[in-house]
Amino acid sequence: MGTEFNNDTIEKAYARWAPIYDLVFGALFERARRAAAEAVNRVGGRVLEVGVGTGISLPDYGRVTRVVGVDLSEPMLRKAQEKIRDLHLTNVEGLSVMDAERMAFPDSSFDVIVAQLVVTTVPDPEATLDEFVRVLKPGGEIVLVSRVGADKGPRRVVEQWLTPITRFLGWRLEFPWGRYERWVERSGSVRVVERRAMPPFGHFSLIRFAKTKAAVAQPDRLEAQAAG
Repeated sequence: MGTEFNNDTIEKAYARWAPIYDLVFGALFERARRAAAEAVNRVGGRVLEVGVGTGISLPDYGRVTRVVGVDLSEPMLRKAQEKIRDLHLTNVEGLSVMDAERMAFPDSSFDVIVAQLVVTTVPDPEATLDEFVRVLKPGGEIVLVSRVGADKGPRRVVEQWLTPITRFLGWRLEFPWGRYERWVERSGSVRVVERRAMPPFGHFSLIRFAKTKAAVAQPDRLEAQAAG
């Protein structure tokens, strides 16, 4: 992806977004956000929201779920902490600044991983998805809300042309469904459960993956690092 799209770039972009994020994106992605929360609540258990941002989704989760939130942006997490306090969200276990590609959780820690508008904002989307699988329990679900780019045609050309601008803003447009398909095939431990178009304009999707119950966890990476 090149040095123009790295964690430093992302941190700076979302520090700029933090004061106005809810105002700009709240209503725009409300339907997708609620659809993701409904999918999460159906599974329940212990939930990890990656890219929790300002915590705009936190009130949508059932109070019987236990939620952990992580984000690369400390200014965004400060906004989320205010919501937890003001709305008395006692089911939120905690928030942490964390890199989505290298999370400090043991293997198989969560029943659900939810990430909204995240996969197209990280430097290495496939590595991030691999990390989601690592911390997800067998039989659990990954719930994404993500923009799905065009595989070909005029929209693909426009997306490529706009890439320098959108990367400055903190996300990429050029992420077609084919990349998800190739990742699923390579992973061998997940399957697609659902893909449903979401507004605005149907360019976004609710995507659900299930981790196979037979998936065998690799030796915990944190333990391996400690042993080394």
